Amino acid sequence: MENFADVKYILDGFLFVFAGILVMWMAAGFAMLEAGLTRTKNNATVLTKNIALFAISCIMFYFVGYNFMYGEGSSFIGSGAMLSGKTNEAMGYPVMADFFFQVVFVATAASVISGTIAERMKLWPFLIFVVILSGVIYPIQGHWTWGGSELGGVLSGFSDFAGSTIVHSVGGWAALAGVLILGARKGKYDKNGNVRPIPGSNLTLATLGTFILWMGWFGFNGGSQLALGSKADIDGIALVIADTNMAACAGAIAAALLTQFIYKKVDLTMVLNGALAGLVSVTAGPDLGMVVSFIEGIVGGALVVIAVPLWDKLKIDDPVGALSVHLVAGIWGTLAVGIFNPDVSFIAQVKGVVVIGIFVFVTSFIVWKILDLVIGLRVDEETEVNGLDIHETGLEAYPEFKRA
Repeated sequence: MENFADVKYILDGFLFVFAGILVMWMAAGFAMLEAGLTRTKNNATVLTKNIALFAISCIMFYFVGYNFMYGEGSSFIGSGAMLSGKTNEAMGYPVMADFFFQVVFVATAASVISGTIAERMKLWPFLIFVVILSGVIYPIQGHWTWGGSELGGVLSGFSDFAGSTIVHSVGGWAALAGVLILGARKGKYDKNGNVRPIPGSNLTLATLGTFILWMGWFGFNGGSQLALGSKADIDGIALVIADTNMAACAGAIAAALLTQFIYKKVDLTMVLNGALAGLVSVTAGPDLGMVVSFIEGIVGGALVVIAVPLWDKLKIDDPVGALSVHLVAGIWGTLAVGIFNPDVSFIAQVKGVVVIGIFVFVTSFIVWKILDLVIGLRVDEETEVNGLDIHETGLEAYPEFKRA
């Protein structure tokens, strides 16, 4: 250890690696949550999607996305330092540590889509879309924001600490575009437009998935401090993690109280999504203090309870509530920074939400539509009724439990 710069380099690199590992663990959370909130006949396909999307996102972001997002915006291949795995001391941290921390965010955006289109989309069109999302769509909007280009000044002043919009709403907009083309699950709405509930298979798994995501979020937001080499940095990380936890707690309780008031019973699925909505809500500004995080979490949890039935009224079928959690709460969390942070313009936040939202929705809609025309997005009716597992994977998640 020659000097303080060496210590800072090591600590900053360690933060990226450790926080990245926590965020990678969120992939397990998404898999368990989605499996628990969908039917057993589709669980093997759900799990296949979740592990495959993570692998595809990492590969595409390495060879295409990372340098496109953080380089000059014109290169579709990783930089020399990336491909060789060398460190770059001029950056102040190992470049591969930064890559690893950034790539798990890309996989998170893709995971949001997986739950929304569950139980009726073919496996391969989804995975092809993940290739395009992680290699092109996500890095382009990321280049405008975290990449520093500000879209020629259009997004000047936009603030998103850890990605309420840049990660979560991006996944939400892409999912919305896909589900509008895909349509609802068979039997979800009757001929009169009434909603027919389709219960998930395992609320124990869904709850486990929520807790895994909650834990992983400490790396998601805490690691976005991007430095660990000073007292101010560790103070900042501690505040971010405490704020993150507070928002999740507030979101869960807000959803519990509101469902008790509206339905006279506490809805566990809403409580789980309320906690996640609190986490998404605080992600854009987890450094604004406990009181602000508490407010963001309460509003996020309430928005989920309101948004889930609203999507159903619009006949937009979202099996896991991802649109309500990641898109709606992501928009709220981003706008909240403009409300509670005096150094950030509310107009800049609105502009960021709108510009990124339009870009991701339109490009995603075009890609989904092309995939639908070329290979088709949706399985046939017989496959959907019998379950996607045998048709798409040749396996059943629970082969010993035969359906009547």
